[in-house]
Amino acid sequence: MNAEFVNPFISGLLNVLETMAQTTLKPGKPKKKQTDIAKGDVSGLIGMVGPQVKGSLSITFDENLALTLMERMVGERPESVDAEVGDMVGEITNMICGNAKRELSEKGFDFGMATPMVVSGKQHTISHQVDGPKLIMPFHSDEGMAHLEICFDK
Repeated sequence: MNAEFVNPFISGLLNVLETMAQTTLKPGKPKKKQTDIAKGDVSGLIGMVGPQVKGSLSITFDENLALTLMERMVGERPESVDAEVGDMVGEITNMICGNAKRELSEKGFDFGMATPMVVSGKQHTISHQVDGPKLIMPFHSDEGMAHLEICFDK
């Protein structure tokens, strides 16, 4: 997978969480993902379609990290992943993709973004509706893990 496509999503994630939730993530090593089972408790998924590219992005958070982000963004910590946490994850997904879209359009890659979907629960699945390899990249924080998945058509 082309680093020119992937890096704007990584920088978008780091920037959004640092700016909106005063949370610093440490990137881990990316690898190819073989399964649809998410690596965390709540995920945002967004599709992207354009003349040169079709793909999708998901960001999955451990429950503790998601609750901490909610607390840092709105000042209250929910007891568990609820609809408001889901809305926040959807908005974070949208902001990450929007940042990447802006950066990629400057390089000549234009695409439209779908409305993000949010899925939660232990062992939930993420189905990228794209026929290409899935890249997953872990991010570490003191509050838990986040996993970024990116998938583009071949």
